[in-house]
Amino acid sequence: MNFIITLPGLEGVRVTKSEVKDNGVFEITVEMPMAPHTCPRCGEETQKVHDYRIQSVRHLKMAERPTVLQYRKRRYVCPCGKRFAEQNPFVDRYQRFSKEWNQQVQIRTVKAKTFTEIAAQYHTSVSTIIRRFDAIVPDSMKGSAALPEVIAIDEFKGNTGKEKFQLIIADAQTREPIDILPNRRKDTIKDYLRKHGAKVRVVVMDMSLAFKRAVQEALGRPIIVADSFHFVRYMNWALDRVRVREQARWHEYDRKKCKKARYIFHKAAHKLTEKDQWLLQRYFSFSPELQKAYELKEAFYTWFYKAKENGGKGILETQKELRQFYQKVEGSGIPELSKTVQTYRNWEREILNRFEFNYSNGFVEGLNNLTKVMKRNGFGYRNFTRFRARILLHHQYKNIGHSLG
Repeated sequence: MNFIITLPGLEGVRVTKSEVKDNGVFEITVEMPMAPHTCPRCGEETQKVHDYRIQSVRHLKMAERPTVLQYRKRRYVCPCGKRFAEQNPFVDRYQRFSKEWNQQVQIRTVKAKTFTEIAAQYHTSVSTIIRRFDAIVPDSMKGSAALPEVIAIDEFKGNTGKEKFQLIIADAQTREPIDILPNRRKDTIKDYLRKHGAKVRVVVMDMSLAFKRAVQEALGRPIIVADSFHFVRYMNWALDRVRVREQARWHEYDRKKCKKARYIFHKAAHKLTEKDQWLLQRYFSFSPELQKAYELKEAFYTWFYKAKENGGKGILETQKELRQFYQKVEGSGIPELSKTVQTYRNWEREILNRFEFNYSNGFVEGLNNLTKVMKRNGFGYRNFTRFRARILLHHQYKNIGHSLG
């Protein structure tokens, strides 16, 4: 048979027959041209054929049909008595799947939503897909290297490996994830940083006392930067607690309406509509203390945006104005805001570092959101090692295509 068509992944292979079976499977019968082969035992060349065997090899779909290669495999025999199979470019030894099939599945395990989805697409079992995924996890990912100078850490709800929360460590400069820790416990973080954090100089985190103590005990006296989102929301939470306390004394109608319109208390003053302003004035008429808390919240935001403009050069002015804000809050006598100010005092150095070094954990929140989507798509992961590899490989190869070409 004079076959002149070259199929991708089957270059140099001779196709002798092709047909679609009753079950919808596309079968292609292939063989390799006869050629001299070197004996693996004695090194002599031979062309003497010992026998032929038919080997079924799963291949990539063609025309959306499951495809099987019926490989007529030739075995040679050497004068020294050694029998050995011929060399071929499309299937490895002891494999029932072609090289192209394995490579395509491995790419998809990184990019697809779930292993079950890939198994259905390639007409195989989920365990086969998982084995292909485990095979591509590089050794460098199994044992973390030294951390960079600036890192960011944050927790996320993973529910994996019998732990409710996991911890992500990322490079705060390149904004790429570095590693995932199995839990957020202080000892776990401390041991990891002691092992890999010799070069770490700056750590960006939320205002978690456990994180702070773990970092300080492991790294000595690094520069800790408090994430702006986390310390700003303390002020919003304080204002919310004042609103809840005050509206509990109002008429049921106004209490329910205020609860539904609570977003207006967090809106910036210059973004308020006429309706928003009217509602604010109505609720302020019921509670002067709520009005005072709102004004202090606005004063805090004014300080915050000015501090961002000042940057590192105006850090002393930023510190001075922050302490003036403390005095305003303490003079107001509002307990919820006074408690928040005490938190700011405890974290003052870390808060000021945010403006001096201009690092943020915002990108880590984005990484966490994507991680949670991956977890939900897979209906959760029981195996932490596999979950960790999926997250890191997904980000490492996020720009890779879905195809081999």
